[in-house]
Amino acid sequence: MPYQPYIGPVVALIAGILILVQPNRLSIIVAVYLIVIGILGLMGARPTRWWGR
Repeated sequence: MPYQPYIGPVVALIAGILILVQPNRLSIIVAVYLIVIGILGLMGARPTRWWGR
């Protein structure tokens, strides 16, 4: 399945909502977010055409 440019913002939005709902789990939510973004970056998942112009 090819990378869709909107995956990063969706993950960030979900993480933000979870932090607002359950602030006592902040470190777990941030860790999962960083892992997901890191994996996407290692797979070469970078938004094209829309960014950097």
